[in-house]
Amino acid sequence: MNKLKLSAIALAVGAALTGAGVAHAQSTLLNTSYDPTRELYKAYNPEFEGYWKINKGKTISVQQSHGGSGKQARAVIDGNGADVVTLGIESDIDAIQKAGLIKAGWQKEFPNHSVPYTSNIAFVVRAGNPKGIKDWSDLIKPGVGVITSNPKTSAGGRWAYLAAYGQALEKSKGNAAVAKDYIGKLYANVPILDSGARGSTNTFVERQQGDVLLAWENEAFLITKELGEGKYTVVRPSISILAEPPVAIVDANADAHGSRQAAHDYLIGLYSKRGQELAADNYYRPLYPKLVSKDKLAVFPKVKLFTFEKVFGDWDQTQKVHFDDGGLFDQIYNKR
Repeated sequence: MNKLKLSAIALAVGAALTGAGVAHAQSTLLNTSYDPTRELYKAYNPEFEGYWKINKGKTISVQQSHGGSGKQARAVIDGNGADVVTLGIESDIDAIQKAGLIKAGWQKEFPNHSVPYTSNIAFVVRAGNPKGIKDWSDLIKPGVGVITSNPKTSAGGRWAYLAAYGQALEKSKGNAAVAKDYIGKLYANVPILDSGARGSTNTFVERQQGDVLLAWENEAFLITKELGEGKYTVVRPSISILAEPPVAIVDANADAHGSRQAAHDYLIGLYSKRGQELAADNYYRPLYPKLVSKDKLAVFPKVKLFTFEKVFGDWDQTQKVHFDDGGLFDQIYNKR
């Protein structure tokens, strides 16, 4: 991002964080999020509450809901009253938009297609890497137990599926039959499908199931640095996918609650210097690394990534082909 664009963002964030806008009577704000953001928003929410008190002169309490991203989207559609969503994948927010709760064009409301931080899919193996797992080809070997979450309910599971399918397409120069065959062999090695990414982490770490976990990068860092230092190792495959978890105001709810200004300030604050620092502290890659100190960025290695748009192109079509009922995932998994 050039200096002019960065300055424009800084001005927008500055306006949000210096009291611009009209204060509302809403005293609570509900953020419906996906599994691995628990630690990030546990850190961010008190800071936002402090900002609101100082700059608006009112008390606000941010409440959290976590679960598999797809299940969380369904909960919002079914009426959980979320003012904002910070979900794991664009198609889940699109589902809420199609239900009439979020306005069309939501991706344009915040910078970078409403994606304030990014991640990718990494492998986590047990100490010593007893199965010698180094790349995607090792995941389909006989006797390798792969732990991942259900791509129909979990954004982490969907990103893992897309990473696996996409790398097979890349290596086969676009041969969909090869990619489908790879996916079939991969999920034949999956003994348990949890509904969310944090559930898969618990299965791998606490229940000691499987030989390798397909994880969000931030979740991989959490496991190796905070849950079991010395017990687990992160393995970087030769190529992975750029995972872009987006955010949005749930327009119908925010308008009904009188919380639109709070919802906007809450989400734009994620793009501020402090928001970007907290993202990095919790192992998400900040959108604006220039706002974050070099020591915070040092934990992130260079990785070769492809984008969803390059390999798959269209979210609606990908959802229909791969993840809707009767789609490719169902066809593969139900034949196990």
